[in-house]
Amino acid sequence: MVDGLNSFPLLAVPLFILAAGILNSAGITNHLFGFARALVGHVTGGLGHVNVLASLFFSGMSGSALADAGGLGKMEIEAMREAGYDDDFAGSVTAASSMIGPLVPPSITMVLYGVIANVSIGKLFLGGIIPGVLCAGALMVMVYVLARRRDYPRDPRQSVGQIGSLFIRSLPALLTPVVIVGGIFSGLFSPTEAAAVTVLYAIAIDVIFYRELTFRRLWDAIYETTVTSAAIALIVAGVALLSFILAREQAPQQIASLFLGIADGPLTFLIAVNLMIFVLGCFIEALVILLIIVPILVPIAAGFGIDPVHFGIIVVLNLMISILTPPMGMALFVVAQVGNIPYQRLARAILPWLIPPFVVLILVCAFPILSTGLPSLMD
Repeated sequence: MVDGLNSFPLLAVPLFILAAGILNSAGITNHLFGFARALVGHVTGGLGHVNVLASLFFSGMSGSALADAGGLGKMEIEAMREAGYDDDFAGSVTAASSMIGPLVPPSITMVLYGVIANVSIGKLFLGGIIPGVLCAGALMVMVYVLARRRDYPRDPRQSVGQIGSLFIRSLPALLTPVVIVGGIFSGLFSPTEAAAVTVLYAIAIDVIFYRELTFRRLWDAIYETTVTSAAIALIVAGVALLSFILAREQAPQQIASLFLGIADGPLTFLIAVNLMIFVLGCFIEALVILLIIVPILVPIAAGFGIDPVHFGIIVVLNLMISILTPPMGMALFVVAQVGNIPYQRLARAILPWLIPPFVVLILVCAFPILSTGLPSLMD
């Protein structure tokens, strides 16, 4: 169990969690939401688009879907209620947009995948950018279609000066993913070191620009990071023990034989993987699925000649869909709690919102360049 935690890259997980906690405690989410509202609030769909865009912005700092849902969710849902949106729409778009978080760097899920599969975390970060933006675009199309049909309200158009002022106010926070990806891409620091740099950067921009982070809020962020990281560490250690037992029983070889019997090529293998993760995701937490199946499936994918970064992005995208699927979708539980929406109601309302990420998943499976194009620049 201890060996399962003996990994230097795993240090990035608590550091990225801490960075997100600091940024959230410093009130960064308010600035991001305000800028997103000024930018797209006047478009048909109004606050629905703001919700998605704010999640895309925040994902470049949190790297976690649940942090997005919890950090932005309450503010987004309350704003949408006040504007006249129904709870079904507000809760669904909030939950659906939270899945963007682990697709855009920094991504805690990709750090864990990279450690388990021995794949470059920097390449995974770059590989998730285009699919993450595509997911945001697909969700905004969904918002537009539903908003036109239901005649949802929208904000008045903001002046260029107002947008510019909010942009300047949000710019230090928006530069967080640029610092991370730029540092990794240029070779200035590793992904693990990037996590430490992100923590320092989060503190620095608050001290210099925002000045809202108190010692009490910092301590709360550290405490929450400790609790969350300990929970993740226990899961990783437990799954490491389970993986050892499965290896002793030759379960990976049996599963590999099953897949090789079903799949006759890369495409059919990916279809089988997508279906398997979708079914498992309805009943098992995404992190557990990641830690159990990745060590088994990565060698099989390599045998079919599938690029490891491409396969990693497909797995992460599948896992993010799983947090939206009832009855065990974790994002649904978080949004239901922070938005005070009955879970059963949200579980029904979310179903149409599974279509946009599934469309993106199909595109990524069919066109590997969407996930491998940017990482190839590192070679």
